[in-house]
Amino acid sequence: MTTWILLRGLMREQRHWGIFPAQLAHALPNATIVTPDLPGNGQQYHLRSATRVSAMVEFLRQDLQQRGLAPPYHVMALSLGGMVAVEWASRYPQDIARCVLINTSMRPYSPFYERLRWQNYPALLRQLLFGSNSSQEALILRLTSSRYRDGNPSLLADWRSFQQQYPVSTSNALRQLLSAARYRAPASRPAMPVLVMAGAQDQLVEHRCSQQLARAWQADCLIHREAGHDLPLDQGEWVAQSVARWVSVD
Repeated sequence: MTTWILLRGLMREQRHWGIFPAQLAHALPNATIVTPDLPGNGQQYHLRSATRVSAMVEFLRQDLQQRGLAPPYHVMALSLGGMVAVEWASRYPQDIARCVLINTSMRPYSPFYERLRWQNYPALLRQLLFGSNSSQEALILRLTSSRYRDGNPSLLADWRSFQQQYPVSTSNALRQLLSAARYRAPASRPAMPVLVMAGAQDQLVEHRCSQQLARAWQADCLIHREAGHDLPLDQGEWVAQSVARWVSVD
């Protein structure tokens, strides 16, 4: 049995994975799938979000230890979660058997205006300062999904319900943004196998960021031409089957 840890990104929680954990479990029948929340999100919404990615790593290690889950882990991580996975693998390589990094971006491999596309700055700022729960989730869906960029009433209703139950405060959102902005990846690839995945239609982060990271680290790289930032939402079955094939090669 292998343990797969799935990490979400900025202001997202475990329920935002939707049906993807089931898709991955079907593709990897011998795997245990675990979807912890980062501080400030989901079931951990009452905690202050860390302003350093390294602090998120320490939180996760303690969380998994309390669950009785021993390393090594296989980690799949999206966006900000990808930074957490890289820092984790760099600090504690004995903890991590392999990493799958989805639509993530890091210094020094990409400039800030590609890591968060500059065209979105006005809309994101307006949302942080004046937006409602309803408009926030609609904006996030438009920016992160290619499949549902024109809306999905059922999905949006779920996301709004998540935010109402476990609200991510403005201060925690800003703290998470700060942690992502200041993070600098190590110069060399972590010691374990790394797969970088991205959606070419990503409207939030330039998918070139993933390509540049993979090129610098000489890591395996897969790009889906039609998917957006939330690759498991747009093309979950493709992600699951691609990861299963990648694992089987080793």
